[in-house]
Amino acid sequence: MSIFKDNPQVVIIADSTGETAETVMRAGLSQFGLKEVEIKKYTQIEEPEQIIKVIERYKNSNCLIAFTIILPELKETLKEEAKKYNLPIIDLIGPVIEKISHFLGITPQLKPGAYREVDQTYYQRIEAIEHAVRCDDGRDLRTLFKSDLVIIGVSRTSKTPLCMYLAYHGIKAGNLPLVPEVVPPKELFTFNPEKIFGLIIDPEELRKIRRERLKSMRLDYLADYAQLKRIYEELNYSRQIMEKIGCQIIDVTNKSIEETASEILTKRRDF
Repeated sequence: MSIFKDNPQVVIIADSTGETAETVMRAGLSQFGLKEVEIKKYTQIEEPEQIIKVIERYKNSNCLIAFTIILPELKETLKEEAKKYNLPIIDLIGPVIEKISHFLGITPQLKPGAYREVDQTYYQRIEAIEHAVRCDDGRDLRTLFKSDLVIIGVSRTSKTPLCMYLAYHGIKAGNLPLVPEVVPPKELFTFNPEKIFGLIIDPEELRKIRRERLKSMRLDYLADYAQLKRIYEELNYSRQIMEKIGCQIIDVTNKSIEETASEILTKRRDF
């Protein structure tokens, strides 16, 4: 019998922020069409008593417990308490650490939250996010052309969220919209084309996206902005610009931000 029969819950117990556990569980649940499962997080767990209290709360619940606990004594407490009430558990980090330890031939530090300590990577990420905000939609051209990557394309091809996603990974990305009525800045044609990525999309898909955008703003979804004639005009114009630049072109039709970013990073490594 599946534990996901009625009102399923996922309970996350973590000795740090619990973000890793939540990301992994949501990815796993999505494979079963379970995107709306309730997830409860109990983080910064440092004492066995905290674990006992959480398990006690869910002893009669239809829940799956996922945990990222590093310290052996805390992990043992969790396993014992879960077994007492026959609650299913998943250790999301233990097996990974064991495999790495075996592969490297060294003993792990067993330091909770070690990977989240403030280091140079953190500051690099913050700087990249500030950069993305500063030159979003080509607002600051001087900053834009100091980017690690420049993303170009017509409206609603996910340029902004893509830049923010790349920024989270420490990459300074800026974006510039391509509109037939607006002449692109001359710097776009002198900037290193290997650092420029052009986004294209299926016209029908773009029309659907634009219509939904207009509806959400309570505007006329039949406006020229969402008409196929206009969309074809914009896409043809943008492709002409991209080909003139000689940049990489990526089709984002039905792709998630993560998929597009992964493709960009792969192509970037191939330069």
